[in-house]
Amino acid sequence: MTDMTWNDHQRWEAEWWDSCANTFAEEAKQISYAHRMGLIVVPDPTGNERWPVYDAEGKSILDIGGGPCSLLLKVVNAKERWVIDPCEYPAWVWERYEAAGIDCVEEKGEFIDKSIHFSDPLWQADEVWIYNCRQHVDDPSAIIRNARNLAPVIRVFEWLNVPPCNGHPHTLTAEVLGTLYGGRGIVEQMTGENACYGTAYYGVFK
Repeated sequence: MTDMTWNDHQRWEAEWWDSCANTFAEEAKQISYAHRMGLIVVPDPTGNERWPVYDAEGKSILDIGGGPCSLLLKVVNAKERWVIDPCEYPAWVWERYEAAGIDCVEEKGEFIDKSIHFSDPLWQADEVWIYNCRQHVDDPSAIIRNARNLAPVIRVFEWLNVPPCNGHPHTLTAEVLGTLYGGRGIVEQMTGENACYGTAYYGVFK
């Protein structure tokens, strides 16, 4: 951990996103994330050649820490889509999600099991997606525990071995993540694909 509080990290994160008007750099990286999370690009069913498009195959998907430009904005054929994120983004970010038919909860992933939306013990999604998220959170183990309780499938992409810094209070390791997920992820050294640099950890955990 750094000397900053979690609220300090969140303020730093909100300032980093600024107006959220130009999120291309992160969305380009998401193309690499999605591929490694097992998502497959499909033709745009509207015929308008939008790209990328991912088919949810009728599933309900919860994106924990989805930020202002969740991959769910590029998903079609979903039963339900949810984004949970605690950061204070401009109002239009939430309005865009709502316009796209994505339900939003401005809340910490650590508290998701206490949210009125997800506290019903019978509520489950088909999948939880978590990508480029756990370095930013307050309690990484709580996030993963909640994810495992909320869906039978978790798709993951994270960066490993990054020292704590502004906005990123935790260092993640493959050993710790594997223990928390109850499986072995893939570790890859990325060298520039879609501006992705560093040691990546990813997998589909069931």
